Amino acid sequence: MRATVETLAVATLVGIAQLALSVVGLAGIFALSTPLTAAPWTLATSVYAHGSIGHLLANALALVLVGPLVERRTTRLRFHAFVLGTGALAGAAQVTLGGLIGPPTAVLGLSGAVFALGGYLLAGNVVSATLFDRLRLSARAQFALFGLAAVVLTATTAAPGVALIAHATGAFCGLVAGRTRLLDAR
Repeated sequence: MRATVETLAVATLVGIAQLALSVVGLAGIFALSTPLTAAPWTLATSVYAHGSIGHLLANALALVLVGPLVERRTTRLRFHAFVLGTGALAGAAQVTLGGLIGPPTAVLGLSGAVFALGGYLLAGNVVSATLFDRLRLSARAQFALFGLAAVVLTATTAAPGVALIAHATGAFCGLVAGRTRLLDAR
């Protein structure tokens, strides 16, 4: 549970920094938006920053549910790299693809990474591995199935203002990583 607690600590510290910077109108410097090259540090900071205390608490609760289960199978370094990498990728997908279908927006939060951790648990467990081995699906069919599963998982969180593309991207990345056992230290 150590890496999960460390992730929550970083998110809390970033939240405190956001609060302090909001006094001078700079809380938005953590948010990821397009063009990505304008503020490249936001690929990382946006993963740990949140729009409100409620947003942080919701992501923290979800992280506490899935994080420790993934931690048992991997190293602290891999866990943190996975959270940061999938969170950044999910955020980048949200602002770039979301900007193609609607007005440009900024994105904040751990939810893309949390969906990736959840996807990892779904596809990387013994039952799923056994099922996939017995079904003998092609790589293309597995990708399609993971895409469908990511959409279904994302639909459960659909609400105005929710970064659905980020959730779907995170879930898809987690499902693929789980199937390949990317994080397993054994």
